[in-house]
Order: sequence, then structure tokens, then C-alpha cells
Amino acid sequence: MRQPTLNATAQSLVQRVWGYATVLRDDGVGYGDYVEQITYLLFLKMADEQAGAPNAAAVPEGKDWASLRPLEGDALKVQYRHILTDLGKEPGMLGVIFKKAQNKIQNPARLKHLLALIDRENWSGLGFDVKGEIYEGLLQKNAEDVKGGAGQYFTPRPLIQAIVEAVAPTPGQTICDPACGTAGFLLVARDYLVDTYGAEMDREQLKFLRDHTFHGTDIVDSVVRLAAMNLYLHGVGSTESPVKNQDSLLSDPGDRYDFILANPPFGKKSSITVMSEEGQTSKDTLSYERTDFVATTSNKQLNFVQHIYTILKVGGTAAVVLPDNVLFEGGAGETIRRKLLQDCNVHTLQSCPPASFTRKA
Repeated sequence: MRQPTLNATAQSLVQRVWGYATVLRDDGVGYGDYVEQITYLLFLKMADEQAGAPNAAAVPEGKDWASLRPLEGDALKVQYRHILTDLGKEPGMLGVIFKKAQNKIQNPARLKHLLALIDRENWSGLGFDVKGEIYEGLLQKNAEDVKGGAGQYFTPRPLIQAIVEAVAPTPGQTICDPACGTAGFLLVARDYLVDTYGAEMDREQLKFLRDHTFHGTDIVDSVVRLAAMNLYLHGVGSTESPVKNQDSLLSDPGDRYDFILANPPFGKKSSITVMSEEGQTSKDTLSYERTDFVATTSNKQLNFVQHIYTILKVGGTAAVVLPDNVLFEGGAGETIRRKLLQDCNVHTLQSCPPASFTRKA
């Protein structure tokens, strides 16, 4: 599978963007906050570049990049704050990207410098690989930031590539990740389709690839923002976001997909935090009561297996990363495994080395 190779100009841009993350880190802005600010500003800049183009995200006048460009000092901070708040109330892609958005760069001079860094580039003129490589590099930095604890969002790329190559999707099919994190599975599937079939795909197939092939869900709104932007920079999605912010396990969404690719969050039990009148907190076990589930359990992985069974089309293919306990657990686990063996073609069980999911993997 293709590995993007950046030219000297793109490599220099990557270094500048990463380098400024280090400067802001000295001001107390961690990689996670920095990536979010890059997301907001880069989206606004690209929307400004693409204004008037078909399928471009339309940012309301006065809440756009042009309204930020001439400002500095407190006026810049105030306008930026208003933009983040107002765009978070918009429908579609805008609402997903800017949901609950806040300015974390309190030094207006630093903010102005970041605007200038982004403004001097024509981002829409860069290839999808270049934009995506820059952004994924920032996500990787964030994942490796032990203090930020974001490593949970990454599945090792070689494992994702092996899975996508094994299931071999084709144009015109739908692909879903119901626990998508920053959209690693969906992006590798996109690369596979472009590399394998891109030269022979017609206009309608390319439009379907952009707007209808990929579907993701995640329960964490800040992660959904990163996933939506990651896909957008790779040419997936336009006015509507391919990623939804919701708990996949709450209900049957009604949609069915040709492929399900997923690495559901590890951790045996689902729970909710309950606060008493005295301010004390406790964890209550959470089970999902769904008529389409064959077993009621608080085991997250088993519930995701049942959910994936529901949303997979008849004749579809699912490839799911799961902990070993799913293979051996009794009770609900046994009931679910019997259902899968009865109704599905369980093709392959592949064991991964224990070190596969460390942060350095």
C-alpha cells in the first residue's frame, strides 16, 4: 500500500507546523489543544480558499477567515472566540468541527503568528496526501504525548493496512467504523480504493467515494472533530460530516454497510459516573437493552460485536480487533459466539503479538 512521500516544500511545512507546537507547549498549550486550534484555523483558511466552489463548506460572512486576518491583540481574541462559539451552532460539517470549540491560545501574539503561518500557504492547492500527512503527523504527536493520554485513539497503521488489504473493498460499497477514533481505518480504506481503482473510477464513483462511502461514529466529541477534519483533508466529506458524535451502542441506527472495520475501545465494562447530592461520585455498570441484541451484558466488546452484527449487510464483511476474552467468556459471550457461528461465515481469527498496541507500536 502506498506510503506518501513529501517533497522538500511539504517537509518544510511539516517542520514549521510541528515546530510551532513546541513553542506553544512552552506557553502551556499541549499537543491536544494545539491540534484542535490547528483544526479550527485550517478549516477556516481552506473554506476561504474554496469560497464559491461546488460542495465547499459555506462559512457565514463575518465569522470567516477574512474577518480574522486584519485583527490583532484583544480584538483578535474576541473575534476568534465569537467565531468558535457561533460556528459550533451551525448544522453539518461546521457544527461537527466547531462543537464546543474554545480558544486555548491566550497570548494574542502567539495566535496572530499561527494565523500568519497558516495564511501564507495555499492549502487547497496542496495534494490530499500532503495535507493529510501534516495533520496525521500532528495526531501522532498528540497520541505519543503521555501527559495528554491520547494514545487510545490509535490502532497501529500496519495492522490497519493488513486488515484493509485482506477485506479488499471495491468502489461503490459502504464502509463503517462504529468506534472510529481519529478515522484511521476509514483513511486507510480510502487510500486502498484510490490506489487500487482510482485510475479507472468515473465521476459518479469519485463523488460516491467522497460523500457516501465512509461512515464513522465516536462517543467523544473532541475525537469526532479530529476524525472529521482528518477525513476532510484527505478529500472525504464536504458540507456534511461523514462522522457522527454519538454512542453507537444506544440503538440500531437503521443503516446497513458492506464493510465494518473497527477496533472498539478496550475495557471490559461499560459504566456511567453518578454524582450524589453530597458531591461524591461512583461508577454504575451500564448495560444496553436492545431488541436486536441476543444477550444483555455490560461487556463493551461483546456489545460492539452485537452492534456490528446488526449494522452489517447480508453478505457483508466485518473485520474487528478484539481482546482475547471475547473468544472465551461464558454466559453472554457464549450466546453471542453461538449466534455468530450459526448466522455468519467466521473466516479468520488472527492473534496479534502482545506489544502490538503499545504507544510505540
